[in-house]
Amino acid sequence: MSTAPSATLAQLLAEGIDQLGLVLDAAQQEKLLAYVALLAKWNKVYNLTAVREPERMIGLHILDSLSLVPHLHEARSMLDVGSGGGLPGICVAIALPILEVVMLDSLQKKTTFVRQAIGELGLTKASVECERVENFQPTRKFDVVTSRAFAELADFVKGASHLVAPGGRMLAMKGVYPHDEITRIPIGMQVVDVVTLDVPQIEGQRHLVILEKIDA
Repeated sequence: MSTAPSATLAQLLAEGIDQLGLVLDAAQQEKLLAYVALLAKWNKVYNLTAVREPERMIGLHILDSLSLVPHLHEARSMLDVGSGGGLPGICVAIALPILEVVMLDSLQKKTTFVRQAIGELGLTKASVECERVENFQPTRKFDVVTSRAFAELADFVKGASHLVAPGGRMLAMKGVYPHDEITRIPIGMQVVDVVTLDVPQIEGQRHLVILEKIDA
C-alpha cells in the first residue's frame, strides 16, 4: 500500500506548524496526525465534522486550532466550550502538554469520541465532560475559557463567563471580524483585543476575540 497520502499529511502539517511560528517535536506531530486519522475514522459513523478529507482537516481543523496556542502560554488551565470532536482542545493538549485542558460538549457521541482520543493519544492532562455549559459547575474555575464555532459572543459570555477564574480570559475563535456580535456582549465582560489570525492552508478571515471581566 502506498504511503504517499500519510507522507503528504505529515508534510502539510509540518509546513503549517512552521508557518504558524510554532515548534512541535516529532512525537507531537505524530500525535496530531494520529488524531486526524481517528477523526476521519470515527467521522464515518459519528458525523463529527463536515470536513471529510484528512488533507483538508490539517488546515481547517488542526492548524486553525493550533493558531490559538501562542495566546495560551501564561495559562495553567483551559476549558474548551462546545468542543465537539475535540477542537481546539485536543490540538492544544498535544501542543501544550503541561496545560490542563478540559473539553465540554453536551452531545454524548462527541464526548465519547474525545474520551477515546484522549486515551489513545496519551493526553494525561486532558479530560472531557458531557454537560451543557450553563449547567457545568466544576470545583474550580479556569484561566482561559475558549470557544471555536460554538455560538455568538453574547451567548458564549452568558453561558460560560461563570467559569472564568479571577483575572482569567475568554477567547472566542471567529471568522470575519464580528463587529455586530461585539456590540451585543452583555455588561460585565469587555473586549480587550481582536487578533487577526493568519492560518495556513485555509481561505477566509480568522479572528480571535479576547475578553476580560470588567472590575466592579
